[in-house]
Amino acid sequence: MSNGIRTGLLSLLVLALTGCTDAAWNDPYPGADAEDNVYYSSFEERPKHLDPARSYSSNENAFLAQIYEPPLQYHFLLRPYRLVPLSAAEVPVPSYFDAEGNRLPEDAPASAIDRSDYLIRIQPGIRFQPHPALAQDGDGRYRYHALSEADLGGINRLADFPQVGSRELTAEDFVYQIKRLAAPWRHSPISGVMSRHIRGFGALAEQLGQRDQQGELERVATLREARIAGVEVLDRHSFRISVEGKYPQFNYWLAMPFFAPMPWEADVFHAQPGMAGRNIVLDWYPIGTGPYMLSENNPNLRMVLARNPNFHGERYPSEGMPEDLTSGILADAGKPIPFIDRAVYSLEKENIPRWNKFLQGYYDASGISSDAFDQAVQIDTQGEPILTDAMREQGVELLTSVEPSIFYMGFNMLDPVVGGDSQRARLLRRAISIAVDFEEFISIFINGRGLAAQGPVPAGIFGHREGEAGINPFVYTWRDGRAIRRGLDEARVLMEQAGYRGGVDQETGRSLAINYEAVATGPDDRARMNWIRKQFAKLGIELVIRSTDYNRFQEKIRNGTGQVFMWGWNADYPDPENFLFLLYGPNGKVEHQGENAANYVNAEFDRLFDTMKFMDDGPERQAIIDRMIEVARTDAPWVWGFFPKAFSLNHRWLYNAHPNQMANNTLKYRRIDPELRERLRHAWNRPIVWPLWALAGLILLLVIPAWWMVRRRERSTAL
Repeated sequence: MSNGIRTGLLSLLVLALTGCTDAAWNDPYPGADAEDNVYYSSFEERPKHLDPARSYSSNENAFLAQIYEPPLQYHFLLRPYRLVPLSAAEVPVPSYFDAEGNRLPEDAPASAIDRSDYLIRIQPGIRFQPHPALAQDGDGRYRYHALSEADLGGINRLADFPQVGSRELTAEDFVYQIKRLAAPWRHSPISGVMSRHIRGFGALAEQLGQRDQQGELERVATLREARIAGVEVLDRHSFRISVEGKYPQFNYWLAMPFFAPMPWEADVFHAQPGMAGRNIVLDWYPIGTGPYMLSENNPNLRMVLARNPNFHGERYPSEGMPEDLTSGILADAGKPIPFIDRAVYSLEKENIPRWNKFLQGYYDASGISSDAFDQAVQIDTQGEPILTDAMREQGVELLTSVEPSIFYMGFNMLDPVVGGDSQRARLLRRAISIAVDFEEFISIFINGRGLAAQGPVPAGIFGHREGEAGINPFVYTWRDGRAIRRGLDEARVLMEQAGYRGGVDQETGRSLAINYEAVATGPDDRARMNWIRKQFAKLGIELVIRSTDYNRFQEKIRNGTGQVFMWGWNADYPDPENFLFLLYGPNGKVEHQGENAANYVNAEFDRLFDTMKFMDDGPERQAIIDRMIEVARTDAPWVWGFFPKAFSLNHRWLYNAHPNQMANNTLKYRRIDPELRERLRHAWNRPIVWPLWALAGLILLLVIPAWWMVRRRERSTAL
């Protein structure tokens, strides 16, 4: 046999034999990590800010919330959403004072309260993650706080510093961070809000604005020396924040990364000349006290969170909702967390590769894109989402939860036709509310990922009512244990009572035409606009779609020149005030430039809102909210629309993947069975090698006769 033929056959045999191994050829991770306690996920957009003073984006919070620890957090399981301590020892209860500084009782009227003091006590013994900014020499001097350009030779990333250090978290670190929020050069997105609430915050921001031309190191020194009237360190582990008047929602801000502690040493370290040029900045290398630290930041490839060796410890919650007692979510109750050693997030810009890797077991959990929805989920006869047979056979679990958001169709209450408080306009709005079938909209346009709204407050937020007590009686009836939309016959009766029999204005004899303001550019938008037009056509109303770009749309809403529009709102914090203020008269978009885009005004609603917003959760507050929602349903300034539902999938080896739409720091609760994952990955990704054997056989069939002919010719020539 010639050397070339012999070599080719040998190579083919080696390749085929290699295919006989159980190892998956498509595994994107190192083989050594196969059975490690690692969580695998993905991200599609690189985080822009990892400095908690600046970050206000969900893709950034996915990382920040695992690294930083503000004073409070949301309970993992309890609903309505409840605040519990994180780095604080307890949830602070405000103390109230009048203008003369006299202590007031807890039930003092809001009008009598001049300020609210929040005493925040920190858990002792919490330490920062290992970091070069905290490294000290034997004499207690910081090793890397006086670096020259020459000292930075060979330093290109944080890991290039040979020494790291740590120290205990103190109250001063929280106060320093609050001052950072006020610094104009930090461009904190909540600076304006805090200027209205924290005493002395606005004055400090103005004072710091005069130092805007200072160098980076001078700015740090200025911040350290600055004082803020309403924020005071009391001792090593406690500080006080004074808030203007009464503002019960302030505790929710204390659960956001904005109020996570920041050591001044980190700012000094990063402010040194040459650091920014090497991208060694807080926006790239965070420093926190949480269960994880960012061990690798390569946003063009992957980001890795590793267990913080200095983590102070926490335990899995032992309390949950009644259904949690049988769901298995409390199986780890009382155990120390975090469970996972490392979390690897790979960059995935496209939905299809991300979805395929989930199916292959290379991502532990996944959302569901529109392209993959039919492959993963089907809607049963009750309109509920269930997994497809293929997903169930693979052991995938479907998790759904109502998001703290609402999308609604608003009527411009300043408009002479659809607006105002006349009975004629009110009946017209109620008729439209029945005709616009948002259950159908949810099914057609968002794959069933929504819950038709009965009012402005979503599930999971205090004030939301479930069941028959929570339905909008003007649009729904309660039958057979569920809400049933009223029929078109009832809507047409309302139209006739309003003077629009068959969609014709009985006073003018003209068909009723209503303008709909929209942002629509693509084919999907066109289908949605056609659907909305058909909803109004059920009542004989001609809907005129006025489509424009988003900037022009916003201008129309600000000026009040539209009639009907769609809008949405995502909660900053889980309090009913954060939704009901969307209907509060003094928040009117046209007159006050607020978030009340419908420009709805009702004196009773506004009076109740002024009372409700200062109240603590309880039966009395619930009763007021019930009345407010009843008033709003009666006036119908919105077609209530829908609450979006988040859908997620996870493999059977991932535990405690419980949805919590307010908490971002849930990685610490998750647990992995890496042995089961590796076993199933092998089963799902076995190489298909029979084509190689078939090819080898075909080649042999072709090569052996040719080789035989060559050998015969060689022998005859020799003879």
